[in-house]
Amino acid sequence: MATTTARDQDLASALVQTMHRLQDVHAESSRPLGLTPQQAHLLCVLLTGPLGMTELSRILGIERSSLTSMVDRLERRTLVARIPNPSDRRACHIELTTAGKDLAHEAHDAVVARIETLTADLPPATRRTLTTALQTIAART
Repeated sequence: MATTTARDQDLASALVQTMHRLQDVHAESSRPLGLTPQQAHLLCVLLTGPLGMTELSRILGIERSSLTSMVDRLERRTLVARIPNPSDRRACHIELTTAGKDLAHEAHDAVVARIETLTADLPPATRRTLTTALQTIAART
């Protein structure tokens, strides 16, 4: 039993360490683009299409007031736009502008390229196993 528990803790610890490393990679990739990691995350989330403030707040895990300030800053940079919500006059959706889409893709591609560099020497079988395991974990959230 102790062996299984130790293995479980090793896995959890490795995942936490990986999460921290990926956060560093994300920050390192965002900075040269003039974005905070949170701004880059918001832009990348919006690549799937416009979202309301409540949904964005939930996805990003931040308070609405913080999100409003972030959207204000990105809107001043003409990276996002507020569009009226047709079903609720008090609400709006946030969408990427053309410049915002370009920067979101650039931010995403920079992170992917850095991760590809970090994982380049993994053997193909390890890459497949790791990919499957991470996809399984991600699907549970």
